[in-house]
Amino acid sequence: MIAIQLLQVKDFMNKLLRTDLFDHFLLSEATIRGKGSYEIDGHLVPDFYSPEELDELELTGLSCLPFGMLRENCFALIKGKHTPSYFRFIFQLSPKNLKNTLEVSKSGLTTQDLNGVFLNIKFQDGILSCTNGVSYRSFTLDHTFDQEWDLLIRKFFAGHDIPYTDIN
Repeated sequence: MIAIQLLQVKDFMNKLLRTDLFDHFLLSEATIRGKGSYEIDGHLVPDFYSPEELDELELTGLSCLPFGMLRENCFALIKGKHTPSYFRFIFQLSPKNLKNTLEVSKSGLTTQDLNGVFLNIKFQDGILSCTNGVSYRSFTLDHTFDQEWDLLIRKFFAGHDIPYTDIN
């Protein structure tokens, strides 16, 4: 797990809320505190959609909604003259991206070995930070995949011109 501080808050927030850069992540939950306090549960309510709609929207088999389906809502809660006092987004890799990430890592793990792979973004006391993590289904001493996920996050931020520094 890494903990990093994102150095350009305004630029990062623009990339998060005004572009599709994070749309491929699933939004597990979000908390936004500004003029009010808002809690967003990103877990999919399958009964809301017909089976055909689930397929059409590529939601079949997902536990949470893609961030792209909720991004506009989050932006509407954050935009304005005043900066929120706090927010937190908990993102998760989709099953498709989890499978691709596992293949790239060559860790030998399968999707059955993991509960989820996460990216957490938090703004508090004027500091924008990011942590990541891996939730395993059973205990393991091998943290090779954790290290690979750390490296992939660093590459993702570097590849999209998102400057950061490690938090000690």
